[in-house]
Amino acid sequence: MAFRSALFMRHGVKCILKREGRQQLCRNKGSHSSWKSQFVGAGIIGYVQNLKWVPIPLGIGFAYICYQQYGHIKKREQRMIQGASSVEETLAKDWQVTLYRVIPWRFTSRLWGQVNDKNLPERLRQPLLGLYVWLFGCDVTEALVEDLTYYKNLQEFFKRQLKPEVRPIDQQHALVSPCDGKVLHYGEVKHCMLEQVKGVTYCLKTFLGPNNWYSDDSEDTNPSFAVDKITDEEYLESLNIKEGNKLFNCIIYLAPGDYHRFHSPTSWSAAHRRHFPGELFSVNPGIAAWIKGLFNLNERVVITGQWQCGFFSMAAVGATNVGSINIYFDKELNTNVKGAYADGAFHDKSLRKVNPESKSPEKMGISLDKGAGIGEFNLGSTIVLIFEAPEDFRFNIEQGEKVKFGERLGSM
Repeated sequence: MAFRSALFMRHGVKCILKREGRQQLCRNKGSHSSWKSQFVGAGIIGYVQNLKWVPIPLGIGFAYICYQQYGHIKKREQRMIQGASSVEETLAKDWQVTLYRVIPWRFTSRLWGQVNDKNLPERLRQPLLGLYVWLFGCDVTEALVEDLTYYKNLQEFFKRQLKPEVRPIDQQHALVSPCDGKVLHYGEVKHCMLEQVKGVTYCLKTFLGPNNWYSDDSEDTNPSFAVDKITDEEYLESLNIKEGNKLFNCIIYLAPGDYHRFHSPTSWSAAHRRHFPGELFSVNPGIAAWIKGLFNLNERVVITGQWQCGFFSMAAVGATNVGSINIYFDKELNTNVKGAYADGAFHDKSLRKVNPESKSPEKMGISLDKGAGIGEFNLGSTIVLIFEAPEDFRFNIEQGEKVKFGERLGSM
């Protein structure tokens, strides 16, 4: 497939216009208006006749469209920085969201995944991957293998390992960053609502789904669930938040140039995995500020369990070109599957098992140490932490701050 574009030489067009104009001027000396109209007509005809059509590869056209979209996003972010009279002014209308959903984001993400998996000729790895490094500001010196010719395809480079010494784990704080990225929002969860960016919210009940994580240890597929059947207060009560504790959340956005693996932000026990097949909208901050409830629309994998303060959850949210989310201890998980999307659907899996070394029949979740590897994205996306902590819990970050995996996030 190829785009077709008209290419012409500026000097050649000028010559055509001048020649045609002189001829029309001689024939129409007595009528200025007639000369002008015929001059323009002759110029256009000469221009069209001398057009040269040249095929342009699909990739170049696609890159141009991406560049244009990037420009729109940056303009939207700039308007937000300058300030609008209300958040509603920057939000997408229902018809805009509907139109945005028509675009086959899931298909293009699967297609992009196939491109990522294609092995590159060794002689092209350095220039092509080097271009990616330059465009997105990747720090190759942090990679375990710095030689770009080592990576057979784009996907291998996306999921590159880092040198252990470049990401020391902060042991002084209770919570550390699970990934490299930009802090979109953090704070207390109020009225069962969370903020994806300042002033733009999404519903906690819809994001996590019903609190039946421990009712059935077998793998379960739920066709749908109605969040309106339970009040916000009842849902918060079902989380069994301890007296003196509050519910907090933190959102970290991984850009395409960031390290794409994510890790455990604290020591905790993962008891349940819930997979929501969904849309694959971009989670760029500009889009997150445009579409209300974006994280509830997108495909996501939510892992829930317990940490020293009580309830703890960690969610990996998919995005455009990030249809594949890999969880190291869940090989059965399969994301962005063709035909698997349905509004409100989710797939449950218990992570609790009986410890064969224990005499107790009680099932235990997967024990994760602070800094332990949990999974990886294929490009870049978002990590959402929702957890219970004492009232005196404090975040040690700022909104919009760039954080790296292992750095302080919060403490009691």
